[in-house]
Amino acid sequence: MATQQTPSQPVKVPFALAERTEFDRWKNQFEQFAIQDDTSTDTKFLNEDGFINAVAPSNETFHKIHKSQYSILFKIADLKKNGKVTWDDFVVFQTLLKKPDAEFEVAFKYFDQDRNGDVTFEEFKRVFSDNLRPDSLPFTFESPWVKLFLGKRGGQHVLGYNEFTQLMKGLQGERLRQAFSYFDKEETGYITADQFKRIILELARHKLSDSILESLPTLCNISAGGKISYSEVNAFHNVIRDMDTVERILREAIANSPDGKVNRQDFLNTASRQTRYVALTPMEVDIVFHFAGMGELNARLGLADFGMLLDPMWERRTTLEGQATDDLNDGNFWHGLGKSIYNFGLGGIAGALGATAVYPIDLVKTRMQNQRSKVVGELLYKNSMDCVKKVFKNEGFTGFYRGLPPQLIILRYFEDGLLLGLKKDTFGEGVNGKKLSFVETLSAAAIAGMPAAYLTTPADVVKTRLQSEAKKGETHYKGLMHCFKTIVQEEGPSALFKGGPARILRSSPQFGVTLVSYEFLQKLLPFPFDHHPRQVESSVVSDVELPRLRARNAMKILLDVHEDFGMVKRPTK
Repeated sequence: MATQQTPSQPVKVPFALAERTEFDRWKNQFEQFAIQDDTSTDTKFLNEDGFINAVAPSNETFHKIHKSQYSILFKIADLKKNGKVTWDDFVVFQTLLKKPDAEFEVAFKYFDQDRNGDVTFEEFKRVFSDNLRPDSLPFTFESPWVKLFLGKRGGQHVLGYNEFTQLMKGLQGERLRQAFSYFDKEETGYITADQFKRIILELARHKLSDSILESLPTLCNISAGGKISYSEVNAFHNVIRDMDTVERILREAIANSPDGKVNRQDFLNTASRQTRYVALTPMEVDIVFHFAGMGELNARLGLADFGMLLDPMWERRTTLEGQATDDLNDGNFWHGLGKSIYNFGLGGIAGALGATAVYPIDLVKTRMQNQRSKVVGELLYKNSMDCVKKVFKNEGFTGFYRGLPPQLIILRYFEDGLLLGLKKDTFGEGVNGKKLSFVETLSAAAIAGMPAAYLTTPADVVKTRLQSEAKKGETHYKGLMHCFKTIVQEEGPSALFKGGPARILRSSPQFGVTLVSYEFLQKLLPFPFDHHPRQVESSVVSDVELPRLRARNAMKILLDVHEDFGMVKRPTK
């Protein structure tokens, strides 16, 4: 009799495998950057540079958080304080990063210099002061706010881990208050735009894009007077602090907007529906739209317009375009040539598929156009359906595809122009990154094909007549204009539109098949060296390993103290 399997067995095996896979990934990261002093021993270790490469996010550009600042993490991982992180040390640090609150625990370990599990007033002051430059904005450790957390100087009150996390969460707000008071010595309640910019540069440079940092002085334009009040400074800080909430409301409002854009009122309405309590004040919303709208508070804006506020790594489009131009000027001619050949090839295949799919309709259209109603006995076909029946009866199925090869090289720029206009103006393609659905793409192609097909029917009739050999008793056309005039004189203007409905029936589905085939081929066979512009980075980054993401977030918490945290080198005593 078979032994019954316990319910726990199917759970333990996958868990063990997952743990092993993670352990192997750590091992690969360690081995990739590890070095050894003595080749006679197998002992390897990570130096500071190797450790940073092993734990920093793979997409880290070190633009907002400098590489040297990641040395803070190295000091925490270097348990023996000998400038070497061994494999065992690395495992301990990676295990720390697995914790859900790893960001705060990393910061706590950095301030807890004696590693006794708490942070005293002296430890807090020493670590804080050691990471400020001589010309940094001063911080008063005797402030009532600090005393609320750490008690009076020399007292016995110390911070455990949970208390420390609350201190760090509110620290930037206290720094902001002290910095404002430092500049507002006369207690007017206002500071200048330059003073405001300096405060934000020291406290929140890592949270904002370069474009927002450049535009900081414009905050004084929100209200009259040319200066910035503490209310505005506090509101700006709240926007930065609650950026995730701002992004969530924006994405929800834009998703429900017919044109993919929102104004200040739309944002406030969505915020009221999406939050339990008032999330943002009117002044905070004004600040959001001020920076996103380049000073225009009442503008309707899309997600891309808010990119410079939401994404710290946002870059101006002109900068990206300039880089692309520089690439071409720097000898990247072959890239452009390859892209052109790629597009031409895919377009040719897609066009051939579209033309082949509707060529039987084109043949019927041509046969109908080639009839001359004024000549007795020349009416072979009564209508389009009669033509279909007789072609199939007399010539078979292959008769519908006679003359197909020449048709495959015909280009219809008129349709292309209409299509581009419809996709952008009617269906909103590209607006805030919108991509058309299959139905929208097919509809745009079909609609573009209708007027293009019918309005170009006279040119197609003339082309068909000139291509056809004149029979006995028929007029011989001398040229394009002679053909056009003769048709109007002998058969009337309506003859120029013979087969127009058939052309609509043919061109609309043909262009639809062509476009859908082209876009499918682009996805199936992407250009290998293509450059895609940066999108607005969400607050949730799914393509970065969670431990590496927590390592970067830990740095952001410490940088709330000062932008140069970890970069100040103190002379050794």
